[in-house]
Amino acid sequence: MKEENKKKHFSFIASKDDRIDKILASHINVSRNQIEKLIEKGFVKINDKVATKTSQKAQIGDNISYCLPEVSQKEALDIDFDVDIIYEDEFLMVINKPSGLVVHPAPSVKEPTLVDWLVKRGISLSTISGDERHGIVHRIDKDTTGALVIAKTNEAHEALSAQLEDKTMGRYYLAIIDYPLKDNITVEENIARNSTNRLKMAVVQSGRFAKSAFAKLCLGKNSVELIAAKLYTGRTHQIRVHLAHLGRHILGDNLYGYRGKDMPRIFLHARLIYFKHPATNEIVEFEAPLFDDMKNFIDNNFEENCLGLIAPTAIKGVFSASY
Repeated sequence: MKEENKKKHFSFIASKDDRIDKILASHINVSRNQIEKLIEKGFVKINDKVATKTSQKAQIGDNISYCLPEVSQKEALDIDFDVDIIYEDEFLMVINKPSGLVVHPAPSVKEPTLVDWLVKRGISLSTISGDERHGIVHRIDKDTTGALVIAKTNEAHEALSAQLEDKTMGRYYLAIIDYPLKDNITVEENIARNSTNRLKMAVVQSGRFAKSAFAKLCLGKNSVELIAAKLYTGRTHQIRVHLAHLGRHILGDNLYGYRGKDMPRIFLHARLIYFKHPATNEIVEFEAPLFDDMKNFIDNNFEENCLGLIAPTAIKGVFSASY
């Protein structure tokens, strides 16, 4: 059954003459882009009349009202999986996303998603990202595993999204690639949709700026290598695209050119995430343990001391020493 959203309604009196988007921006702690979405959906009114554009003027004494959708649980949804929670409080949650789980619903997605799991659990989520992306601050590809932060309130969502933009939120990944890197390297190559395959992204000069750093960790059997990656931007498939640009491929990533033996999935894992907690403004850091399939592969194909190199302090250390 289609999800129906309840709405929380708010109102206040305008204290100055100005555009409605600017008045709302000074009154509620969300971005101009989120305010634009509220106006587009008809969720903003001036004196009980729907505001039709962001530039519409309001005057001192006007009654400004707006609403934010609340999530209602979907009915008849069969959720037969669970997700490990690394951390949770009233503002946010950090989970260890398993492989094969899509983060949020989309027209092409038929199976239950992480958002469906969250809603089914009755977890309060932010709503400013739209009806299908409740609480989702950033995404991880379906077959990628690891740390993902979820916002429970609109205020937390806005604060975390701002950190993605200003780079105060950081993410470190682990990947196993098919051929060793020559050296630690930083890649700054713009990324856009692949012009010949809409499922892929590609290095495109006219695309959006993307920056990734890669560090060698441990050489394994048959020239496979365990590496760490640090994201400075968050473009779709960024690590996979930048590695393919270097002539390297993550094991199991057939979409971007892996041609080795069959693998159960793409061996890419979001190992560590850090950010300023939106309530305390203190830096917090969360580690996502490896799932058994990737851990077992490392055990069987790398030296015994290799697992010691994936500790958060070791990963951060290799980047601080090399970049």
